[in-house]
Amino acid sequence: MSVEVRVTAVLQRVVGGEKAVRGEGATVTELLENLERTYPGFKAQIMTEEGQLHRFVNIYKNDEDIRYLGQLETPLTEGDVVSILPALAGGAWS
Repeated sequence: MSVEVRVTAVLQRVVGGEKAVRGEGATVTELLENLERTYPGFKAQIMTEEGQLHRFVNIYKNDEDIRYLGQLETPLTEGDVVSILPALAGGAWS
């Protein structure tokens, strides 16, 4: 099934500058695999070599954090919106 995937500036570089792309998958894991096939290097931006999300990456399904749903096995249905948000650090002390 097709879902909309919204990404921040960090991931926009991997997906050709788009703020949102379409992806396929019955679960978040399948979606990430599909995105990796379509946009090589995508998973390296958000996952460890062991296949776990970096602790600073948040993924939301329809505005709900997947940590409180089924994590990477969270089921997806046609029309869902998945937002992938790597945390950003920065700023300076004045």
